[in-house]
Amino acid sequence: MRRLTLFFSFVAGLSLCNAQPEVMGWGNLAGIRVDGHLHAFDAGLCVVEPGWSLWSRTGKERQETTFLRRGDAVEVGLARFRPPRKLRREGVNWQFAGKLTVEAPEPGAARVQIEINARNDANVEGVFYCVQLPASEFSRGKAELIGASSLPAETSLLPLPEEQNEYLRGAASGLRIAAPGRALEILASEPAEIVIRDDRREGVYDIQVLFRMLAANPPAGAAARASFLLKASGEPDRRPVTVRFDPSRPGNRWDGFGGNFRIQNPRLDPPVIDYNLANLPLAWSRVEMPWSLWDPDEAADPLAAARSGRLHPRVQAAMQMAQRLHRMGLPVIVSAWFPPAWAVLGEIRRPPDEDWPRGNPLDPAKTDRIYASITGYLLFMKEKYGVEAALFSFNESDLGIDVRQTAREHALLVRSLGAYFARHGLATRMLAGDTSDANPVEFVDPLLADAEAVRFTGAVSFHSWRGCTRENLERWLAAARRMNVPLLVGEGSTDAAAWRYSRIFLEPSFALYEIDLYTRILALSQPASILQWQLTADYSLLAGNGIAGDTGPLRPTQRFWNLKQLASTPHRSFHLPALSDHPLVTAAALGDIAGGVYTVHLVNNGAARPATVAGFPEGVKQARVLVTDASRSMQELARVPVVNGQAQLTLEATSFTTVTGVASER
Repeated sequence: MRRLTLFFSFVAGLSLCNAQPEVMGWGNLAGIRVDGHLHAFDAGLCVVEPGWSLWSRTGKERQETTFLRRGDAVEVGLARFRPPRKLRREGVNWQFAGKLTVEAPEPGAARVQIEINARNDANVEGVFYCVQLPASEFSRGKAELIGASSLPAETSLLPLPEEQNEYLRGAASGLRIAAPGRALEILASEPAEIVIRDDRREGVYDIQVLFRMLAANPPAGAAARASFLLKASGEPDRRPVTVRFDPSRPGNRWDGFGGNFRIQNPRLDPPVIDYNLANLPLAWSRVEMPWSLWDPDEAADPLAAARSGRLHPRVQAAMQMAQRLHRMGLPVIVSAWFPPAWAVLGEIRRPPDEDWPRGNPLDPAKTDRIYASITGYLLFMKEKYGVEAALFSFNESDLGIDVRQTAREHALLVRSLGAYFARHGLATRMLAGDTSDANPVEFVDPLLADAEAVRFTGAVSFHSWRGCTRENLERWLAAARRMNVPLLVGEGSTDAAAWRYSRIFLEPSFALYEIDLYTRILALSQPASILQWQLTADYSLLAGNGIAGDTGPLRPTQRFWNLKQLASTPHRSFHLPALSDHPLVTAAALGDIAGGVYTVHLVNNGAARPATVAGFPEGVKQARVLVTDASRSMQELARVPVVNGQAQLTLEATSFTTVTGVASER
């Protein structure tokens, strides 16, 4: 069957801050921005299982997509939309593809044109275009169907009784939903079955508006087309914000920004690495141990082979990268991804089977041989290249990328491999956790209870791809403090699947979400460093020179300037308590108390607003202001006076602003 591709394009000509549908890398609309304010909702394709019991929605890391901007147009390609892993294991195997275009015909509006096609017979309740509305904003509203003759003209969206979950169902050409402070109108090109549901009882806390695209149980080849016009309105939130920080309560130390340098593209990586190392102030680094290439033969001695000059080129490149970083004065973390086949249980599957657990457990019968292999690598890197790794980890072993461990196995590894390093004269400590995201905090629980394992722990780490809730971030902070070691974000960014649609890295929305996440992480978990994934051509902060097919000159993107601005915080500052009184402004504060330098990072996720930054100690008389957004790259604005510890300024729409005060007597 011919593969259909899902395309999204939106017409610009409107200011990025004035009016714009916000299209995510996986294809969904996150809402429509007007004057920088996001009228938020989530709109995408949705497949409902029989009985309306389960839902499968297009979303982050749920399908294969590509992303490409052509001038003022964006195209997102969907290779296939299929059930999540849990349903596939139960035998559910429908697949759909389609084509969707999004345009901005006027401020505050998005025109959506959809084609959908069933690639096989599908036993489902139907395929819908689903607009998910935040109940916090719409539950006090009312819905009015347009062009419906037999249904009530207006329906309240107050919470339904326990035994109900559907407000209404019927054919209409659209609807209007009005709630305090905002409204949304959706007009269909042709009458369609519309279903409005209340799923808040299930913990989703959303109101769902569904437009049927395909009938129940569509056969292979069934297709449909539809067009919708979405109009968002409401007064942008321009309320002022006050951010207060407390320089009298220093917390954990901020060593400085860091980066990952896993060499994957010998042609594209070097110029990107050169640029980043020349232009970003860094304090931490992480490189790969290409374990399967270092030690492919169980019967051989990899250390003896290396000492005799037999070293795989990729291993040599990884060690040379570590040496370069070491010469710059950066501590080097060494992490292993791909194990040799002899070191693990079971068959190694590359690519992995997506329907079953990833990775392979280490073979417990070969523990001594495994430890000798890893230790030999670190010893040779020290002997030949003069680099003693600060920390060692298996990358994301909680998930199995690519060694898979239980939490207890991880604690045993930290204790026993750490002791093995020490017996062989290595000062290298173990990096605890190094988890696939912030969710599995419990992965380090057995380690916390093992004093001997803690003794060999040099730092604790999580990756920021998912799960960075307040609760999780505070739990990681608590775990690091219990071990009395630094907390690191071993891999920093927001979307682990973005390599599939890497042109998304050029979008202002991606840059805004990333720097907002980092600012939240600073405020809530107080890490010693956030190590960007990556400072190579992979997930690149630069564009051009063939990266993601961009043949223009090598150049920094908005993300680069965001992170350079963040990285310019003085190294060895201390995290300071900071509180923003506005939900759309994220704040973090750091103080170089010895140097008298106080830095406050502010991310404004909405419209322009007045801001007051309070807490500067006596002696700070003025503050420097730097701004990065879609049109400015770490631009320095006029300095603002500091009076009675307060600085007043304007935060521009969807911007990253850094306010720095220096005590005058310093």
